[in-house]
Parts: sequence; C-alpha cells; structure tokens
Amino acid sequence: MNKPSSRWASEAMTKRIARRYAAERRFKALGLLAVGVSLAFLAFLLVTMTVRGVGGFSSTFLTASDATDPMMVGVWGALKGSFLTIIVTMALAFPVGVLAAVYLEEFAKRNRWNDFIEVSINNLAAVPSIIFGLLGLAVFLNVMNLPRSAALVGGLTLALMTMPVIVIAGRNAIKAVPPSIRDAALGVGASKMQVVFHHVLPLALPGILTGTIIGMARALGETAPLLMIGMRAFIVSPPQGITDPATVLPVQIFLWSDEVDRAFVEKTSAAIIVLLLFMLMMNGLAIYLRNRFERRW
Repeated sequence: MNKPSSRWASEAMTKRIARRYAAERRFKALGLLAVGVSLAFLAFLLVTMTVRGVGGFSSTFLTASDATDPMMVGVWGALKGSFLTIIVTMALAFPVGVLAAVYLEEFAKRNRWNDFIEVSINNLAAVPSIIFGLLGLAVFLNVMNLPRSAALVGGLTLALMTMPVIVIAGRNAIKAVPPSIRDAALGVGASKMQVVFHHVLPLALPGILTGTIIGMARALGETAPLLMIGMRAFIVSPPQGITDPATVLPVQIFLWSDEVDRAFVEKTSAAIIVLLLFMLMMNGLAIYLRNRFERRW
C-alpha cells in the first residue's frame, strides 16, 4: 500500500517533475520573447513612419490626388480608389465564398470530385498574388474588355485571390458547429435548408467573418496583382465610380517610393500611416461585426 507514495516521493521522480516545470518555464519565456519581438518590430515601424511622415500631413495631402510636385500630392484619390476596390472585392468574394463553403461542407457528397475541388481551393489560397494579376489581365482586360486601371477590375482580381481564404475559413467555422445542434433541429422537424440557414450558419458567422477579415486585410495591402492590370497609372483626379481610372494606396506608396525627389520620402511615410489607419479602421469594423453576431452554446 505504501509503494505508490514512495514512488512519487523518490528522488528520481522529484527530478523528473522539476525538469517538466523547467521545460514549461522555458516554453513560456520563448512565447513571451516571440510576442515581444513582434511588438518591437511593430512599434519600430510605427515610430519610424510617424517621425518621417508627420511633417508630410497637410490639408492638401488629405484632399488632393497624385501630382508631379511633391508639395501638391495627396492621398485622397488613392484612398477613394482603395475603398471602391475593396467594396467590389467584398461584394463578390464574401457571398460566393460563404455559399461555396456551405455547399461543400453541408450538401456536397464525399467523392473524388469533391476531394479534388477541396485540394484545388487549398492550393489556390497559397498561389502567389502576381499569378492572380496575370489572370485578371488575361480574362478581365483582354477577353472581357473591361476598362483598364478601374476599381472594378482591381476588385474582381482581388476577389479571385481572397475567395479561397474565405472558403477555407468558412468550412472550418461550419465544421466547428456541434453536430448535436443539427440533430436537435432535424429532430423537431426542420428541413436541411432550415438547419443550415437558421442554426448552423448564424453560429458559424463569427468564424467566417474572421476569415473574411484576414482575406480583406491581405487584399487591402496587395500591390503586385494591381500593377498587372494597369492600376499604376498617373491619376490626377479621384475616381467617381468603379469604372473610372483609379489607383490604390499600396500602389501609390510604391510609386512615390520610386521617385528620385527626396521630398517624396516624407509623403511616402505619411501615406503609409494613412494606409495603416485605414486598415485598422476596417479591421476594427469587422471585429465589431464579428463580436456583434457571436453566439455561445
């Protein structure tokens, strides 16, 4: 009867437990170091951009568009182009991505064809963004003859890039809903459609919105695919619609960073601050919507 207690009180077991606690402390220290390094890089970026770009802010900078004179340039045209492009991207990628996720997870049969589709979607999420730019150039400009440099084409191209991310996040969120909820709804006589759209989808919506946030943030910061469809043009007036010539903030920053005039360095840093604030506002709105619709079970 005394063997178990003597085993736990032995010197070997005491050393073994001590090693486990030491490993746990080392893991916590490494995790804290990783968080500290990430925050340090973010703080360095914010401080550097603020110091360099704070002098570039003016009423002209916030209300004007691109120009050849660095004292007359502004971000309003690029900011409006980014907003229109993201609106087109979200209007196409979100409903199509969610419906594809619902179909693949709730209605599609398990067979080789659907397995092939699932693998293809996973591979599309990892394709470099420049490939989607080439696809947009070939399909939307050369085949469909849509207007070059327009927010419409930029939004369609970014929607193709964002859709796989939303589909994967949507499927994972739907899969995380407990099967007991589906069984309970079916048990009281609900149809398959009612189970999905009245119970499963509302419960999975916070996870779907999280995937949408990640996809939209990636789309908002993309430059390469938009360069391929001509959104690096010199645009001196803000776009009035999604078919007008436009540019976006990341492309505008890229163009200014390539200027020889040193006065553009200050404007580039100021534009980066505006882009970060724009992304924080959009992510904040998305997080609010996610928390607003979150339900616990």
